[in-house]
Amino acid sequence: MTSDPATPGTHSEASAAPARGLPRPLLWVLLIVAVAANGFASLSSLPVAVGATFGVIALALGALLVRDHYRRR
Repeated sequence: MTSDPATPGTHSEASAAPARGLPRPLLWVLLIVAVAANGFASLSSLPVAVGATFGVIALALGALLVRDHYRRR
């Protein structure tokens, strides 16, 4: 049996590089901003939905950082 580079399941030079998302430093900056905004919204008289929105954004950014960490391992 021969291995054909066009068949699925085989690795070629082009598929060896992982797909790039947002740069890691940008994710960290956005996470810090989202956490700070969440804290500010929680302490101020802003509606709860605003604080919850920033909280969800912070969780999503944290998940992206975890995914990036495991892809680079």
